[in-house]
Formats: sequence, structure tokens, C-alpha cells
Amino acid sequence: MKTTAWLLAAGLSVSLCLGGGVATAQAHETLKLEAPKPNLLPTPPMGWNSWNKYACNITEDIVRKQADAMAASGLKDAGYQYIVIDDCWQKSRDADGNIQVNLERFPSGMKALIDYVHSKGLKFGLYSDAGSLTCGGRPGSAGHEFQDARQYARWGVDYLKYDWCYTGTRDAEAAYTIMAKALRESGRDIVLSICEWGDNYPQRWAAPIGHLWRTTGDIYDAWEGKKGYSIGMVNILDKQVDLWRYSGPNRWNDPDMLEVGNGGMTTTEYESHFSLWAMLAAPLIAGNDLSTMDADTLRILTNKDVIAVDQDPLGQQAKRIWKEGDLEIWARPLKGGDQAVVLFNRGAAPAEMSVTWEQLNLPAGLKVQVKDLWSKKVTKNVKARFGGTVASHGVIMVRLTPII
Repeated sequence: MKTTAWLLAAGLSVSLCLGGGVATAQAHETLKLEAPKPNLLPTPPMGWNSWNKYACNITEDIVRKQADAMAASGLKDAGYQYIVIDDCWQKSRDADGNIQVNLERFPSGMKALIDYVHSKGLKFGLYSDAGSLTCGGRPGSAGHEFQDARQYARWGVDYLKYDWCYTGTRDAEAAYTIMAKALRESGRDIVLSICEWGDNYPQRWAAPIGHLWRTTGDIYDAWEGKKGYSIGMVNILDKQVDLWRYSGPNRWNDPDMLEVGNGGMTTTEYESHFSLWAMLAAPLIAGNDLSTMDADTLRILTNKDVIAVDQDPLGQQAKRIWKEGDLEIWARPLKGGDQAVVLFNRGAAPAEMSVTWEQLNLPAGLKVQVKDLWSKKVTKNVKARFGGTVASHGVIMVRLTPII
């Protein structure tokens, strides 16, 4: 049976002898998801992940400090709730195959740490990999999916980020289906975050399986560029343009985590990063040290007007409705008839920009209230168009409310 499961996981067919005959079982016929996907993310998840700041240098003390800061800083009140440990918390497996925590870094054990996070009114996420090893070289979950899922449930895990290193010839859809089945049979509702970097077009198959799926390789803390397997913020943005039709409540495109506050971009660029991720209905997963962040970082991460766009219950990802050179307009409808619009300037100099009601498919004579979501300025009875001077690498982000 173990051999059969492995072949199925790899997307291969398996011949089974049934009453003297031979039946060929395909992965998608055998690995069906009997249990429906739990509705755990009606809006994109908000939280913190250890990787962007700490990579493999993560410890129990750091995680406790992040939970303390999330609860006390205003982040929790703004909607952030997940504390997620990424790679390198694992050390080995015991003789029975049970995953073992690195007790040198997590001396209290995982259950005690998760209980601490829960005591703050927060939820807890953990990381594993569909391969034999994680990207950091720790034990992966391949062949141990159901065993690991039961362990996560016993510990009280609420969210699993599931990576795609050391997977060999495994079929991505089949591999993620196995873990989805394991989580649904674990006895606990656990979010499944599919992290296979968009290589296998997860937008086409992942919605019944996971709650969110990565659309690109890793982000790194830069406006643009390439660093190893990682790419800059605007490079990732460009890969989201045609993905809007696949996203929605409980099935989110994931352009990777936030870099706000990590020091590689300017304050203006971080405002753009946060604004555009909100327009994309992307997960808002902070990646900085929450316990030492400065006032600007906290201001950006807790901008409730921008967060309200990200968390809008309609769940419609923005479309890029206009582009000319370095200038772009992104727009998304919001529940109740409002619209969110971002005027985005990639260029090296400030630029005058405006959006017309025609571009937004609004009646030319319609009057709207325009609220700038960063300056908080409100302008009433605006007709036909709205605009202003957009800073280099900056945005004007507004919410348009029709005046009836």
C-alpha cells in the first residue's frame, strides 16, 4: 500500500489485481477529496511568518516575542492573527517516523509554544514540504502526510505552509491532494497554504485542495531585480496581472509575503507594496521583526482603510485597467458598490495621473466621494475623473463611494 501511495502521489498509474482482472487507477480517480474544503479563509489571511527576517535562525524566544508584539502593538486589532514558523523547526524523525522538534531551538516543545500563541488570542501556523526534505534540508512530509497531519492537529496547528523542494518526479496536484486529505482527516480545521511557486499552474487545479497558493518564486526585499531564486516586488506584481479570475473567498492567489519594515525599500516603496498587495486581495503576512519595528512600519501595516480593501468580502482581485510606460492604474470592485483604485508610478520622477469614470465603467455624470487611503483626505461630489501627482515609486490609493 505504501508503494501504491507513492506512485499515486507521483501522478503515475497503478495496476491493481481485482478478482483476477487488472484495473488501472489514476491518481485523480483514487485520491479524491471526499471531505469538502473547510471554509477557513473567507478573506485573505493576515499574520506573520518567520522566513523573510530570520530564515533558519528561528527560535522559540523569537516566536514568543512576535506573538507578544502582534497582540500588544495594534496588529491584532487591525486583523492580524496567524503566527507562522517557516522552515528549520524540525530536526529528525524518531523510530516510529514521528517528526521531532529541534529542542535546542524550541526547548519547551511545539505544543507549549502553540498554547502560548493561542493564549494571546492568535492562531498558529507551521511549515512542511511535499518532498523528502524541506528546502532547508530538514525532514519533509513525503510518505508521512497522514502521520504529520495528526501530529499537527494534536499540537493545535491552525495553518500549514506546504513547500515544494526535493519532490523529484512527484505530481504537484496529487501530492497536495494527499496532504489536503490528511489535514481534513486529522480532526482539526487547518488552512492549507500551497507553496509550489506557481510552477505547475496551481490556479488551474488548487481551489478544491488548498486555501491559497503561491503564484511565483520567493520575494526579496527590493523594488525590483533578481537574487538567486527570489525576485523583487514589482517583478512579482507583473506576474499577477492575468490571475484575477482565479482568486476569491477561500481560494486566494498568493504573491508571497510582505517585506515592509525589513530595510531594503523606502517608506514610499513599502506603502506601494502594501497598497498593491491589498488590491490583489493577497495574504497580508508580515515578514519583519514585529518586536522592534519603527513607527512608519507599524503605520503602514495597520492602515485600516487599506486593510479593508484587502479584506473586502466580495474578494475580487484587482485588474490592471491601464498602463502607459511607467504609469499604471489598478482597480477592484468592493462589496456594496464602492471601488478601490490605485494610481501607480514606477518611474524615477513624480507624475501627474488620473482615472476617468469611463475607465471604471461608471456613468460619466455620477458623483462620488473620494477618500485617499494614505492621506485620509476626503473629497466629495467628484465627477468624471480623479487624479493627482504620484510620487516616484509611489501610489495614490483611493476608495470611491457613489453618492446616491
